[in-house]
Amino acid sequence: MSSINSNNPYGDSRQHHILSVMVQNRPGVLARVSGLFARRGYNIYSLAVAPSDDPNYSRITIVVDISATPLEQIVKQLFKLIDVVRITELDPRKSVERELMIATVRVDGEHRGQIAELANLFEAKVLAVGADAVTISIDGNPEKIDDFEELLRGYGIVESQRTGRVALPKLEREARKGATKGKAS
Repeated sequence: MSSINSNNPYGDSRQHHILSVMVQNRPGVLARVSGLFARRGYNIYSLAVAPSDDPNYSRITIVVDISATPLEQIVKQLFKLIDVVRITELDPRKSVERELMIATVRVDGEHRGQIAELANLFEAKVLAVGADAVTISIDGNPEKIDDFEELLRGYGIVESQRTGRVALPKLEREARKGATKGKAS
């Protein structure tokens, strides 16, 4: 686990930190984790959970708002939960983050081409086309999603849903001394 301090080293004024929490893949674990946050009054900015590459474990990616609660306190409380195996704080500068958004945008026939062009520029996909609306999906880093969503607002978003961030550490580009070819280092 990286060193954790109460100052956000990433310069985000909202003071968000990304925690990757490996937990045992059992019923009720997510309820215990979210219950801890609720009982303690910790604010979750986003949360995503899914089984990991090992079916015995799930990875919970939690983006926490530490403006009111020190990160060390959140981590200590999470470690008290019996199902928590490992907690890693991910530095956004040294991690790969992705998010998915699906949005339905109100658009008449006259402006449909503009929406299609915007989707093309952002590498988004048109999922469905109706008489007066289009449903689009986009995945990418959270800033890209924010920018796309802001542009769509000008057309009128009918509905939207974002998954929350998922993240993993970036791979090292240089091989470590003594690393075996073909193995992750």
